[in-house]
Amino acid sequence: MKLNLTLALQIAGLFHLGLMCAGLLMPRVVNMRLHLAALPHFIRQLFWVYYAFIALCLVSFCIITIAFAATLAAGSNLARALCAFLAVFWTVRLIAATFVFDMRPYLTNTFRRIGYHAINIVFAYLPIVYAWAAWKGGRP
Repeated sequence: MKLNLTLALQIAGLFHLGLMCAGLLMPRVVNMRLHLAALPHFIRQLFWVYYAFIALCLVSFCIITIAFAATLAAGSNLARALCAFLAVFWTVRLIAATFVFDMRPYLTNTFRRIGYHAINIVFAYLPIVYAWAAWKGGRP
């Protein structure tokens, strides 16, 4: 079976949407408001602005990847540069998920553990697909 780069990119776009949904659940799961309450007002505001910008990035990555999957797969210089950026972005995020964040205190039930492992699979899938598009895009 021949792998289809356009389809792989469309799946990556959908995975961004899945990450966005997981991100919307995260404040409740980790009791974020309680943890942020101890911080100064400005730092709380700064955190929520960063959180919103991350959501905006995920939505943008989703829309761009799904709407322009064929263009990204075609391999123009701009498409390859964007895919290279996204490959690096998601590689760094995978490294952070693996070596920086300790989620064990929040993995309190089977549903959360399955979700955590599913997210890590997505974090592995995204850099692979974007690196593939950056490297192979436009070439048979």
